[in-house]
Amino acid sequence: MELKRIQLVADDDANADLPPAVRARIITLQDSSERLIGWIQLAIIIMFGVLYGLSRQTAPMTTAIWLITPAAIGLYFIATVIRLVLSYRIRMGFWLLAGSILIDMALLYSLIWSFHLQYMQPASFYLKAPTQQYVYIFIALRALRFEVRYVVLAGAAAALGWLTMVGYVVFADPHDAMITRNYVQYLTSNSVLLGAEFDKIITIAAVTTILAFAIHGARRMMTQAVTGAQAQENLSRFFAPEIARQISRSGDAIRAGDGEARDAAILNLDVRGFTKLASMASPQEVMSVLADYQRRMVPIIQRHGGAIDKFLGDGIMATFGATRPVEDYAARAMRALEECMAAAAEWSAEQAAAGRPPLIINGALASGRIVAGAVGDATRLEYTVIGDAVNLSAKLEKHNKTEGCRALALKETHDAALAQGYKPQGLYRVLSGAMVGGVAVPLDLVAIA
Repeated sequence: MELKRIQLVADDDANADLPPAVRARIITLQDSSERLIGWIQLAIIIMFGVLYGLSRQTAPMTTAIWLITPAAIGLYFIATVIRLVLSYRIRMGFWLLAGSILIDMALLYSLIWSFHLQYMQPASFYLKAPTQQYVYIFIALRALRFEVRYVVLAGAAAALGWLTMVGYVVFADPHDAMITRNYVQYLTSNSVLLGAEFDKIITIAAVTTILAFAIHGARRMMTQAVTGAQAQENLSRFFAPEIARQISRSGDAIRAGDGEARDAAILNLDVRGFTKLASMASPQEVMSVLADYQRRMVPIIQRHGGAIDKFLGDGIMATFGATRPVEDYAARAMRALEECMAAAAEWSAEQAAAGRPPLIINGALASGRIVAGAVGDATRLEYTVIGDAVNLSAKLEKHNKTEGCRALALKETHDAALAQGYKPQGLYRVLSGAMVGGVAVPLDLVAIA
């Protein structure tokens, strides 16, 4: 059974002023970063252990001194594993992360401090240990969370920790003055050059400051990127995904009148008898039936590459090849229409079995040259399609009742679909010279059984 994730977030959490959806995404990214930090630290401590095992031991293995360095490495390993496990089990809040940083630095400095005992040298010996450079890795690791405070905390702990290490050397044995001002003597002996040690502290502070400023700017960019991704996801619920991407990635402001001409197919679906149901049933039942109908039809349309242009009450208008050019737009639309009609028959049967009045879904399909683009004014825009095929598809949907059929398509569209690889899955009949309401000339149609 998976343990419940516990949120341990401080009141001053850096994400608190962000919208909830954006905050949730950033927290998820930070959780992943914490796990990455844990794995990197585990690799570092394993490397410490390997290097220690390969190094020449000078202290007798029978003395307690020999155990100090392995003990420090072992404690560091245990602390790292615990932290890594916690990063997978709980959400690590401020105090837990702050404590982890302090423990990391304390164990690293304890390991460095043990070197002078391990190699039987005066305390000043450990000040020259190259292992001190690992503090920069520990500071840089905190940058993976994109939070300045953890970088600053790691840098402050590193600087104060090294200052403490230097103080221990200077004051541990007041009778053994190791301090020198001779640079050559400093390099060739265990003498202490205070200026060199302060340079290390200043370097730690400088690296921390630079990283903090870099993280501050990077966090703003990350927040903008996450906000943009969330906005695109929200847009895709109102627009076709292709339109949402076009809006979110557009370098220029989208203006009314912007559009492109393409060959496309227009599909219209409508529910016969829904108006009567709406007048008799409760609002909750009406909306439940409408949602069930849309839940069945929309995935079919999208699976065949269609884009939902709009919901018109109980009607659905979809386009194929309008939002992006596709060569087989008519074939896609015909397949979608056939599958929608099959799903509609099942849905009507389920409605009847549930004791509700049977609802019939009609469909219609037309194709031709359309213009897809933005309409409206400076305050409100709508992305839509305009053209004869749009109007004709709506009129054909209403003409279903006249012909006594469930779905109609322009014969021209049907022929284009056949040429594009469409293979009919059921029976159909050709209606030649049909007079459609609102259309001045007779049309050749195909009725889908």
